[in-house]
Amino acid sequence: MASLKNQREFINLRHLRVFCEVARKGGISAAAETVRLSQPAVTQAIAKLETTLDMPLFVRSSTGMFLTDGGTIFERRANRALDLIRTGCSLALSKNGRTKNARLHPFDHLITSTQLRALLAVGEFGNYSLAARRIGISQPSLHRVARELEKTSGLDFYVKTAQGIELTEPAQFLAQYTRLALSELRQGFEELDASKGIDSARIVVGTLPLARSFILPKAISDLTRVRPGVSISVVDGPYNDLLHGLRHGEIDFIIGALRDPVPIEDVEQQELFRDRLGIYARSGHPLTQKASVTLADLARYPWIISREGTPTRSHFDQFFQRADMPLPGQLVESSSLVLLRGILRQSDRLTMISSHQVREEEALGQVRRIPIDLANTERPIGITTRTDWKPTQSQSLLIQLLHEASNSA
Repeated sequence: MASLKNQREFINLRHLRVFCEVARKGGISAAAETVRLSQPAVTQAIAKLETTLDMPLFVRSSTGMFLTDGGTIFERRANRALDLIRTGCSLALSKNGRTKNARLHPFDHLITSTQLRALLAVGEFGNYSLAARRIGISQPSLHRVARELEKTSGLDFYVKTAQGIELTEPAQFLAQYTRLALSELRQGFEELDASKGIDSARIVVGTLPLARSFILPKAISDLTRVRPGVSISVVDGPYNDLLHGLRHGEIDFIIGALRDPVPIEDVEQQELFRDRLGIYARSGHPLTQKASVTLADLARYPWIISREGTPTRSHFDQFFQRADMPLPGQLVESSSLVLLRGILRQSDRLTMISSHQVREEEALGQVRRIPIDLANTERPIGITTRTDWKPTQSQSLLIQLLHEASNSA
């Protein structure tokens, strides 16, 4: 299985083009004319792809080539992957600046898988030697392949800096859409495995603080009970980092507080539920003994609060600004829920946080809500995906379970 996985990781781009063309034309000879290869070369490309995927993609007959069920599954993903690479090439050309030798039309049909692997590796490591080691070729070979991509496109893709090798803006666009194409193909591989009764699904979820405390853990537990073979990777981090991962195909979807407006046009949001903030302190805190609490009472205590740029922090700042009061001093700022909970329990600090995030501590009597109303702090919690994302069955099921967990939250 490991060998098959490696073959899939480095799937031949020309084989994909040939496969999609044979599927479109319904035969070897017609496809051969379009891709400008001999009929034996087309036949060989299809055979190699079927070996890589460990599945027949066509039914051969005297009247033509017809997709099998597996072929139909994979054709959708392969076409989407090739479209993404074509888009990346188009965007690279649109950002070419002063390059005189750039092509007038997308060059996607001229580039190779090895060239794209080299592009991604150099972008990741900023060093030709490390990039060569990553994809398993010599440094001179990688340098040659990298320059061939520039020659093919007529664009400058690599620039030397004091830190190493960086991708130019056109190269960054092509790299982004290449990663999206690879993500699309990985989904196709998982769907093919599922059609054979093999659960090879791997789901990568970007998670913001609120979702980590109850909703996501419950949905993951429910999913793995019915699909124990699914592999789930949860990525924590600041919103902008998660958004970058989402847009580059490294993350399947983000769950957490939604942004208003939507941060960029190539992502979309779906609401799960609406959350409201509260002010919390440790059990036994002096303010928990008072029947009513004023803003002046709150301002006298130190706080631990989310970092600037988060929705909760915006509500915190506005809470005091609306009362024409300065922010409390001695702030501790952190996006770590673990740190926040620990400091809250062990000090007289206050925090503004969702009740979902401290539900366990509140149930155990470790923290208590301060009796003060926070008007206008309602915020939507939901899922952020790429606008053109087509989830696999396992990904769709996890999203369904997230909706169910949200309804019971």
